[in-house]
Order: sequence, then structure tokens, then C-alpha cells
Amino acid sequence: MKNIDLAESSDEGLERVLGLRSAILFVVGSVIGSGIFLTTGGMAAVIPSASLILTAWVLGGVLAVTGALTYAEMGAMFPRSGGVYIFLKEAYGPLVAFLYGWAALFVVLSGGLAAVGVGFATYLSYFFPLLGSISIAGISGTQLVAAAMIAVLGAINYVGVRSGNLVNVVTTTAKVSALAALPIMALVAARVQPVYSPVVPPALVHPQTAFGVAMIAVLWTYEAWYFVTYASGEIKDPHRNIPRALVAGILILMTIYVLVNVAYLHALTIDEMKGTTRIAEQAATALIGPAGATFIALTVVVSTFGNNGAALLAGSRLLFAMASDGVFFPAARRIHPRYRTPHIAIVALTIWSAVLALSGTYEQLFTYVMFASILFSVAAGGALFRLRSTMPERPRPYRTWGYPVVPAVFILGSLAFVANTLVERPTQSLLGLGLVALGLPAYWYWARLR
Repeated sequence: MKNIDLAESSDEGLERVLGLRSAILFVVGSVIGSGIFLTTGGMAAVIPSASLILTAWVLGGVLAVTGALTYAEMGAMFPRSGGVYIFLKEAYGPLVAFLYGWAALFVVLSGGLAAVGVGFATYLSYFFPLLGSISIAGISGTQLVAAAMIAVLGAINYVGVRSGNLVNVVTTTAKVSALAALPIMALVAARVQPVYSPVVPPALVHPQTAFGVAMIAVLWTYEAWYFVTYASGEIKDPHRNIPRALVAGILILMTIYVLVNVAYLHALTIDEMKGTTRIAEQAATALIGPAGATFIALTVVVSTFGNNGAALLAGSRLLFAMASDGVFFPAARRIHPRYRTPHIAIVALTIWSAVLALSGTYEQLFTYVMFASILFSVAAGGALFRLRSTMPERPRPYRTWGYPVVPAVFILGSLAFVANTLVERPTQSLLGLGLVALGLPAYWYWARLR
């Protein structure tokens, strides 16, 4: 009887209205923003090998799958809003969880919303060139449009999880369909025959280091696959649907990413790809002419809009979870009596993200704190081992397949990424840890009030 009640309602006051299909699309929509349209050109400059490029995208997907299988067990154990924040709190206590939430809300989520919003505005200016020349009080038209886009999505999410989910379903379906068109274009009008050997070009002096640098871009593009766990309080039958959504969503993402990169390799030579920022635009133009650029620009506009909608829905639930635990402003835990949404949390995250978009400071903050974000991913992977030890009798509707090997692979892969980031960007990494440490006084303040 308890499981039946849980499937129908949430003890947090939220409504469980998202089914499995919506949850899968949430995973996909949270991840696909602008990265897949921009990343491969930079990778080709570092690892000029078709085989290595495809290998990097496959490995990125495999690492994300190991993370999904790891998080799936904890998501089924604790089907409450907050996701990784809840996992860390149950495993290590409230301080570690708060610092994670602090970094996520202060920079990672809000900075990501700002960055994607600017990407949306940049591609929108393709259709409305005047946007690029407007400036008001030193704020560019691009920044104004980014802030306005975030505000619109905040309003949509404010009036109900169904409306926010509808935006995600429509935009995710549209952008997946558009991305699927690229391999079809390449199949029909391929202009290049990729060369897959030798795997490592003779001119590549330090292949391991170069491959590690390329993997940074790949892992950023897969980032946010776990956002669905933030909205666990609104997913139907979470014990079953959260694990299924995580695994199915990432497998779909990996398939899309690999096929799109195969299309790039059939549209452009490696030399043409090197250093190309808008690689999807250039590939589509090479395959079908100038209409390809318009097609990609429209796809990125839709993709970034939907991506931010999913991120805002997820982030506001994290803020709601922290307020419910008494480590954030109490107002953020309020549920709207009519719309059944954490409306104050939505407004707060919308305003802060818009401020970052208008200020232009999100880029520096985002770069600094991502190192700490991956450290928290390592801690979240380790949480599974700790919870197996400290809560052996806790019901586990889903148990991680391949335990302990699969979560160990996820932890080791994340640690390798942390080490590589520390070596390549030591100053930013240490500053990121400093930004996280700034959350300590805030935690002590709310802990005293609690």
C-alpha cells in the first residue's frame, strides 16, 4: 500500500505527474543544448583522427552509463526532490550536501542557464541581426535576450510542472528529430570518406594527453544527465521509472552523439574540422548548401530553449530540497496552492540566472567551479558504497548492475577527469574550491537558525 501511495502523490506537497516517457525525455532534454553543435571541431584540432574522435564520444557515453547505473540505485532508494543533494546528505551528512547545493545553485546551474541563454540569443540573432548591435546601459542585446528567455521559462515552470514538461517534450522531440536528420543527410549526400586508420596519427606526439584534453569537451557535453533525479518528487512510480529513465536516456544520447559525429566525418575532412567552432553549421552547409546553416541555427534555438527549460525545472527542485532541510531561505520550500510548484524557488533561480546572464560573469564562475562539481560526482559515486555499508537493510527497489565494478569505473573515470583538470587548469581549479568554501559561513548561519 505504501508504494501505491508513493506512486500517486508526494509527501513533499508536489504532484507526481511525470511518467516514464517524460522522464526519459527529461534526461535527453537536460543534456542536449549547444555542445554537440560546437564541440567536435575543437576535438579535431587536438586529436586529428576519426577513430579517436568516435572513441572519445563512445567512452564519454560509457562513463555516463556507469554513472546512471550508480545513481539509479540511490534514486530508487530516495525518490525525493533534490537528487544528488539527497544522496550526499544520506551518505555523508548535511554539510557535504549543502556545499554541493551551494556550488550547483550559486554557479553550476545558474551559470549554465546563463551560458545556454546567451547561446540561444546568439543563434537567434542569425534570424534577427539587429539583436547583435543593440546595447542598453552597457548590456548587449544578446545578454538582454538571454535574460528574457530565462524569465519566460521561469513563468512557464511557475504555472505548473505539466507546462514545463510540455516545453521539454516538444523541444526535445524537435531537436532529436533535427539531429537525426544530419546522419541521413550524410548518408544521401556524403562528400568525404573518413579514414579510420591509423588510429593514432604519426604526427600526434602525446596521444594520451591529447585524448584526455578532448575528453574534457566530451564529458561537458554529456553533463546534466542526472538532472532528472532532482525532480524525483514529481515522477510517477519513481522506484522503477528513475532507473529506467537514467539508463534509457543516456543510451539514446550516446547513439545520437556518435551518429552525429559520423555525419560530421562524412561531411568534412579532418583538416576542415580542425578548430571549427560551429561545426554542425559547417557540416550541414557542406552537405545541402546554405539552407544547412539556417537549419542548424533554428535547431540550436529550439535546442537551447528546451535545455534551459529542463535545467530550470531541475534546479528549482534542488533549491526546494535545501529549503525543506532548513539550509536555505524557508520561503523557497513553499508550494503554490494552485499550481503545485515550488514557485518561490523557481523565481529565485530565475532571477539569479538572469542576473548572471546580464552581468556576463557566468563564464569565469562556471570555469572555476566545474572542477569542484566533478569532485562532488566522485563523492556521489562513493556514496553508493557508503550507503551499502551504513544502510544495508534499507529497501533497494533497484540494485546497481555490475556492482562493485560499474560504480568503481564511474569513480575512477571521474577521478581521472579531476586529475586532468587540475593539471591543465590548476589556478581555476583552486579558485573553484575557494568558491565552494564560501558556502561554509552560509551553512553555519542556517544551521544555527535551524
